[in-house]
Amino acid sequence: MSTPSPIRIAAVLSAEHRGRLMSQAREVNFREGARLFDEGGRADSFWIVRSGTVTLETPVPGRRAAPVESLGPGELVGWSWLFPPYVWQLSAEAMTLVRAYEFDGPTVRMLMDADPAFGSAVGHWVGRVLAVRLQQTRTRLIDLYAPRAGATR
Repeated sequence: MSTPSPIRIAAVLSAEHRGRLMSQAREVNFREGARLFDEGGRADSFWIVRSGTVTLETPVPGRRAAPVESLGPGELVGWSWLFPPYVWQLSAEAMTLVRAYEFDGPTVRMLMDADPAFGSAVGHWVGRVLAVRLQQTRTRLIDLYAPRAGATR
């Protein structure tokens, strides 16, 4: 038995707030290899994965993009829609067929502004996602760059 992710929507938002957010959802599919967004593009949507895998990546000059994170069912794809200047900070690609719920960022921001409790809940959810992903990235960087026992300079 696996433990539910502490950043999946069902683990973070109350049933009321989850229902309010999901009332704005539109079901979409992405074929394997489809680009959801590219770094530097306009961030006006976000997704919650229903099935499949999305990889977040960052461009590396002169090389292939470097994978940052793989996301699966129940996980948030995209947070740049919430923070000005609403520009993607990473890129995202469907690694498998992906079924997702898509949300219009400006509409959700408007709902958040109109209902402070809902806005706070969604903001805390996105903040928690960012905090966990930042910690995961830090761990990967330490694994990648930390001196190895017995290594010589």
